[in-house]
Amino acid sequence: MKRISSKILTLFFLFTTSLLMAQISHGTVQESLTMESKILHKTVRYTIYLPYDYNTSHRYYPVVYLLHGYSDSDIGWTQFGEDNFIADQEIASGKIPPMILVTPDAGTSWYINNYDGSVRYEDFFFKEFIPYIESHYRIRVGKSFRAVAGLSMGGYGALVYAMKHPDMFVACAALSAAVRTDKQIINFSPERWKVIESVVYGPELKGKARLTKRLIDNDPIHIIQTADRSKLNKVKYYFDCGDNDHVTIGNATMHILMTQHHIPHTFIMRPGRHNWEYWRSGLPNALEFIGKAFVH
Repeated sequence: MKRISSKILTLFFLFTTSLLMAQISHGTVQESLTMESKILHKTVRYTIYLPYDYNTSHRYYPVVYLLHGYSDSDIGWTQFGEDNFIADQEIASGKIPPMILVTPDAGTSWYINNYDGSVRYEDFFFKEFIPYIESHYRIRVGKSFRAVAGLSMGGYGALVYAMKHPDMFVACAALSAAVRTDKQIINFSPERWKVIESVVYGPELKGKARLTKRLIDNDPIHIIQTADRSKLNKVKYYFDCGDNDHVTIGNATMHILMTQHHIPHTFIMRPGRHNWEYWRSGLPNALEFIGKAFVH
């Protein structure tokens, strides 16, 4: 009798869960759309999530620029991160307001202008991409309704953008941000530097020579130590990193420095690694943090 009751309860739970999921209104995802960039001299792809009532209303929405990781593309957050399903559930539960999520394809640019000016991605993002998106979609324009978030390389990009352009974003949420200490950067293997960092910061750099002005000017740890605190405090910061991640030390260092410099922030360290399971589980809280910043 107990076994039968247990099976009935399980079936009832699955049935009610399915009903609840069916009642959630789903937003629309448009993948790999394109725009022309004069700054980058090429066509740039982007993927956008529009909330459930976008096509049936005349309302305007806040926007989150959701940045992808290294070697990924504009479709990663949707295909592997399931950001659309997570946003649907968060909106349906009332935990976040309806919002637009947009992911540009940044390749392996690290979202900044590189050392020789051959790839000016940061210029593209602020001078072309944001104006394009906010003129082609019903977005509430202005700092109070704009946030930036991302994972790994995208988490790094989100922090750099928020810290260097605090008048542009009300909030920043970084998951497993690829932030390293000077010691870690100095100790990168020559092979790693050649493949990953050289295109951005300069080739054939070794030891302390890697700490170029370009690197320091775009390093969250250095920015925290040198930037005007009143400007940094214009943004609400949230960052989340697993305790078994190769970027744990950089994130923990950033937390300590922000605490010492009296920069309000939320730092979470959970059991986890540098993978999609961790980022999917962290996105709801990140969006809720951003949603509260929009509302208040």
